[in-house]
Amino acid sequence: MSSVPQIKIPATYMRGGTSKGVFFSLTDLPEVAQVPGEARDKILQRVIGSPDPYGQQIDGMGGATSSTSKTVILAKSEQPDHDVDYLFGQVAINKAFVDWSGNCGNLTGAVGAFAISKGLVDASRIPENGICTVRIWQKNIGKTIIAHVPITNGEVQETGDFELDGVTFPAAEVVIEFMDPADGEGSMFPTGNVVDELEVPGIGTFKATMINSGIPTIFVNAADIGYTGTELQKDINSDAEALAKFETMRAYGAVKMGLIKDISEAAARQHTPKIAFVAPATDYVTSSGKNLQAGDIDLCVRALSMGKLHHAMMGTASVAIATAAAVPGTLVNLAAGGGERDAVTFGHPSGTLRVGAAAALVEGEWTATKAVMSRSARVLMEGWVRIPGDSF
Repeated sequence: MSSVPQIKIPATYMRGGTSKGVFFSLTDLPEVAQVPGEARDKILQRVIGSPDPYGQQIDGMGGATSSTSKTVILAKSEQPDHDVDYLFGQVAINKAFVDWSGNCGNLTGAVGAFAISKGLVDASRIPENGICTVRIWQKNIGKTIIAHVPITNGEVQETGDFELDGVTFPAAEVVIEFMDPADGEGSMFPTGNVVDELEVPGIGTFKATMINSGIPTIFVNAADIGYTGTELQKDINSDAEALAKFETMRAYGAVKMGLIKDISEAAARQHTPKIAFVAPATDYVTSSGKNLQAGDIDLCVRALSMGKLHHAMMGTASVAIATAAAVPGTLVNLAAGGGERDAVTFGHPSGTLRVGAAAALVEGEWTATKAVMSRSARVLMEGWVRIPGDSF
């Protein structure tokens, strides 16, 4: 019986925010995968362990959730006044495709650290002690992100006392600034409205705020779809009917946002847009058993990623929440109590998160200048990943 030996590719397995992913330097990939295309996608799928009809990714580095089925490719930036080009690939778990349509805000927290450690940031920009400002070009959406990475004795500081709900252990804080965060081309509110009526045949018509900021996101009121906004993963992800309803709503919202032309295209675009539901602040018990008081938050938000309720909150969706909260009259703003806001603290299944954003009316259209949040990151393992040589 003939066999094809495995090949090994230099890689680093990192946690960024509440996600994990496999990080590559572009030049370390096989030459055929250093450009976009089928070979690159097949290599990344095999690394992660997809497509897996069992949904477990046992034969790969993925963790069988949207938060852990992720890949990142970094290179020295080709953009003026930037340090690193960041490309994110969301690997589908049980289907054979990689979604390149959006960013991962959580893994953004690890990009600066990886770039510094791999020599992608000029040594002259790295202090012996202090904060290194890493200028990131997010290639998926063509936007600038600034990461403020702590440095101790000339090396990235990973340990610290910053706590992030959804992550068990404390680490060093990395402040992330998403500059001009409206995602892609066109208006921040692609329909021209801060609230629309979203008609979903067979399900109903719902008020919705559809925004391009951080990542295209559809917000609906929890009460309008039969929820309280305090649900945990088990309440949603064990309900196949509910998940199907959310996916249908997401598909019709994607059409209304102009992201796809027909709802049939949504199946091949799982990463974007996101769908989320909001509710006024209320007491609830988090997934870790912590009693969260309504007075500790401004509103409750739950969001789905890759067809399942997220265990905390996607970083890019957090940008969308911050930006929408800063615009009077959006469903997010109204759930938080209305009025003008430059920051909100929202409750998610694992706890709370504070995010800030600046938004203004410019020539009759809302625009955002930046959104800010804190994340942490840590190298979990580094070396090589191995895949069969005939994987691509």
